[in-house]
Amino acid sequence: MKKVTAFFAAMLLGGILAWAQPFPQPDRIINLWPDGAPTDNGLVGPEKDYGNHVSNVTKPTLAFYLPEKPNGLALLVCPGGGYVDVWDKTEGYANSKWYTDQGIVYAVLKYRLPNGHPEVPLDDVHEAMRIIRAHAVEYGIKKLGIAGCSAGGHLAATASTHFTGPENRPDFQILFYPVISLDPSITHAGSAYYLLGKDPSQTLLDAYSNEKQVTPDTPPAFIMANSDDRVVPCENSIRYYEALRANGVSATLHIYPEGGHGWADHTDFIYRDAWMCDLQIWLSKLAE
Repeated sequence: MKKVTAFFAAMLLGGILAWAQPFPQPDRIINLWPDGAPTDNGLVGPEKDYGNHVSNVTKPTLAFYLPEKPNGLALLVCPGGGYVDVWDKTEGYANSKWYTDQGIVYAVLKYRLPNGHPEVPLDDVHEAMRIIRAHAVEYGIKKLGIAGCSAGGHLAATASTHFTGPENRPDFQILFYPVISLDPSITHAGSAYYLLGKDPSQTLLDAYSNEKQVTPDTPPAFIMANSDDRVVPCENSIRYYEALRANGVSATLHIYPEGGHGWADHTDFIYRDAWMCDLQIWLSKLAE
């Protein structure tokens, strides 16, 4: 785990140095489980807030950004962090205005970390979807999608392949450089470790390798990755795209030649205008 530890240390340092401006503040923040969650991740002690991300999350929240002119779409956002942190500001709050300017209700989930209990963050996603849909009339919502970055992309893909009924099935999914597979040859080792713990069974690895869980009922997907991503290889995105196509699910895949990992909020990402343009067109078609 030495490489994993070094990677997270580098992410933390880079995040602290990059945090130079205040992030857009939500219109409303809701406690996900005011009466207590039905599952437990075993974490104790206070949540640790580093300004642009948090760790040791035990009390999840849902932060709403509301558009002036709703277009009928809502998006539940799962920031990344290798299932050991939640980068809720950089991969959540930072891009809120871009979505609300299009009329999209934008909700950032600060989810509980699994700590070897994979059902815990998924329970938070399902509850967040229930809360958002309970406000559908108030907020003008007709379709609810899910988005995620890195390990948050794995959580979003898990929600898109492990739903139990129409009440917690996303209508669409948007994945930024996602962890998809737990195949050791291409997975992000840290995410797999913190999600499932040490030495998980092959059955459990297969259950959370989302390319193996796609069905014809999996929602349409917009996927983005980079060829030079050394943290989460783009093979994750490719395998998921191929599984979606094999099951007749509408899927869009953009693999950019360079840019590494963790660029969702980076204004200097060379393909920022490209992904925003393509995603805007894709979202506008959903809103029709």
